[in-house]
Amino acid sequence: MRFLHSFVTPLVLLAAGAAQAASSWSFDDATVQVNAKKAPGTKEKFSETTPLSQPVTLTNTESIKVLLSAKDSGKGKRPHQAFVVLHDEQTGLEAPFPMIVKENGKAVVDIKFTDLPLQLATSTAPLKASVVLASFGSSAGLNKPVFSVSISNDPNAAPLVYEKPLRYGKREAISHVFRADPKNPPKVISAFFALAVLATVPALGLGWLALGANVNHLQRALRDAPVAHGVFFGSLVALEGVFYLYYASWNLFQLLPAVGIFGTATFLSGAKALGEVRGRRLAGER
Repeated sequence: MRFLHSFVTPLVLLAAGAAQAASSWSFDDATVQVNAKKAPGTKEKFSETTPLSQPVTLTNTESIKVLLSAKDSGKGKRPHQAFVVLHDEQTGLEAPFPMIVKENGKAVVDIKFTDLPLQLATSTAPLKASVVLASFGSSAGLNKPVFSVSISNDPNAAPLVYEKPLRYGKREAISHVFRADPKNPPKVISAFFALAVLATVPALGLGWLALGANVNHLQRALRDAPVAHGVFFGSLVALEGVFYLYYASWNLFQLLPAVGIFGTATFLSGAKALGEVRGRRLAGER
């Protein structure tokens, strides 16, 4: 009994190690199909042990569709990583294309010609396509060449042009060309509108008198509120001068502060002046 116990224990450990070593990723039900814009192509089956013997031809207007079922120790399962990798054996360059995998392990990837890097799209030698499956855990990953892709460029299509990638560094100096400052309108037009504005002054005075304005109260108004009426009138004149300077030579940044100052003075003094006028009206003086 003691001999049997010492013999069984190593066998159990050996069997457990063999089972762990046998756990690995695999796939089955794998097909590759070249699809054109007008119609899908013929499906070709492949497996881990029987890759395709002839290269798959890919042109500028076609795409390659790969379908398979990923399995972990013979059971359908979604791996953490699933790729179809195209490898150029002459240059050593390769490009991975991730597969869309379901929970049951069904995986698919559609590789368009336009998705290929320029270095692989212009390769003259067939590209080796490998299926890569791996995940967390003790199961061994899979990296298996399954078929080759032969690139056939259409001579009538636009040639592929290499675009230099953007890299951070010293760049060429950029010279800005600023537009010239806007010029004043012709003097004839300016004079016409200036005269039109001045012509309204007599009309304003006549309308003021026609509506019953009492010029005799001017002395009374200046006596009761000399500062308010004086500042109000002076600020109006100053605003007209500011607008003239803006028309003649000033820019907007010179105009805005002056308008803000004189506009505030006009508002405050005007309120005081209107208060004085209201007092006379309430007293019955017109």
